[in-house]
Amino acid sequence: MAEEEKERKPRTPGAWRTARMAAAAAFSIDEFCAAHRLSPEMYFKLKREGRGPREMQVGRRRMISAEAAARWRRQREREAASRKQNSGIAERKTIEISGA
Repeated sequence: MAEEEKERKPRTPGAWRTARMAAAAAFSIDEFCAAHRLSPEMYFKLKREGRGPREMQVGRRRMISAEAAARWRRQREREAASRKQNSGIAERKTIEISGA
């Protein structure tokens, strides 16, 4: 006789959008996505690219500490500022070359 598989709690589509937020020391992935207005798909894309927040294993769950979330936000802000600055430099070089 085959062992019964554990029943999994059904996931509600879009649950990441409606997850309640509390002042938490750590976020589940769904809570992190809700707090940062990310879809889970975007979260996992960023993670694959090496641009996701640091995760910690708590039992069988993956959690993101509040500190790791803050560090991740600072890194994304620096990345955005750097892209903006670099795009301005590239724009000026194009003008200088074509306008000369």
